[in-house]
Amino acid sequence: MPTKKNSDDKLSRQHELRSRLRESATYPREVIAEIQRAAETGIYDIRGWGAKRKVPNFDDLLFLGASMSRYPLEGYREKCTTSVTLGTRFASKPIELKIPITVAGMSFGALSGPAKEALGRGASAAGTSTTTGDGGMTPEERENSDILVYQLLPSRYGMNPDDLRRADAIEVVVGQGAKPGGGGMLLGQKISERVAGMRDLPEGIDQRSACRHPDWTGPDDLAIKIQELREITNWEKPIYIKIGAARTYYDTALAVKAGADVVVLDGMQGGTAATQDVFIEHVGIPTLPALRQAVEALQELDMHRKVQLVVSGGIRSGADVAKALAMGADAVSVGVAALIALGDNSPQFESDYNELGSSAGFYDDWHEGLDPSGISTQDEELAARFDPVLGGRRLANYLNVLTLETQTLARANGKSHVHNLEPEDLVALTIEASAMAGVPLAGTDWIPGKNNF
Repeated sequence: MPTKKNSDDKLSRQHELRSRLRESATYPREVIAEIQRAAETGIYDIRGWGAKRKVPNFDDLLFLGASMSRYPLEGYREKCTTSVTLGTRFASKPIELKIPITVAGMSFGALSGPAKEALGRGASAAGTSTTTGDGGMTPEERENSDILVYQLLPSRYGMNPDDLRRADAIEVVVGQGAKPGGGGMLLGQKISERVAGMRDLPEGIDQRSACRHPDWTGPDDLAIKIQELREITNWEKPIYIKIGAARTYYDTALAVKAGADVVVLDGMQGGTAATQDVFIEHVGIPTLPALRQAVEALQELDMHRKVQLVVSGGIRSGADVAKALAMGADAVSVGVAALIALGDNSPQFESDYNELGSSAGFYDDWHEGLDPSGISTQDEELAARFDPVLGGRRLANYLNVLTLETQTLARANGKSHVHNLEPEDLVALTIEASAMAGVPLAGTDWIPGKNNF
């Protein structure tokens, strides 16, 4: 039987051993674990969510605020408006939004039917739009979305002219921030009878969407496709072009040349329901520099504010919204944050997440179709857990908070409309963020790469 002395000696030796251990910067434990997983399975890792690595982001920027040189607005007596119009370039019926925050495209297939309904309910209550995602338009989504943007993806799953006409705008997806250059994935366990019917796929079989559109290979062909879409919809609907942040300056310029009314820019922090982890973490550029490059392209073409810019990828708070608008965006879009607002990763289901080998706040296996919250699943029992009315109310609350926070920051900078925020209102905390965003390092007038220190 071990004595107390033996036990103490063992603990002492373990403590001494740990004190001498030094984790490798090149091979930390998570890298070792991934190498071991790859060796055991022979397949790459697939997950949802977005990039988890630390990259320069909106947290690295600060507002200067008004005092003497500029006067702030009084919050309870002076208005700060938030409306935005998208699609003013060519569409006869541009989109009128009460707030500069939209809901990003997330497909029925990736999400459950009740979750899609909740997104429509929440967006409508807040006075903004939601987006279909891949796989077509569901009746519950159309019925509960006052303003619905229809995504046209390379897969063309569920696409038909009638739904194009029933939509309020059309978003042609060229790329996505989580996987620029790659196509979507939907594993067989999420391809239910209904999903299979909408996408014309065999039930229960994995599918991988194409990485590029089948009927055009460049901006000249895209211009023809946009012309076709305008004719199908009688020139009423705004045409958005969505690009994943990579070669952003040129892609933005080419989207404008092709005839886009709106450019949607998705940074590498953008989420996905399922793709290779190596894509999520190693392809594309952060939202911060991508936004600056897109604005520069629009300004050079004298199209800034004429072609609207919607930015997504890691938008979480009203501070993020305000900073994106100050850098030149017309609106932002939320995806992962919207799912969290609905109730995804809720501590309410902690024991269920534990059974899946995860925990609330860490669950990213959306591709498995086992989401305990009933949001990213096609399992009828799990989906039945989710209340779309309550979920819609939660999303509306979240969008309203984002709007109030954005207004608060705009007023603090003396602005009567959130679009009056400008780069001069911002400074950066780090050299990297200063160079990427094109705003001065705090306490200096230095922008790395633009002027001498």
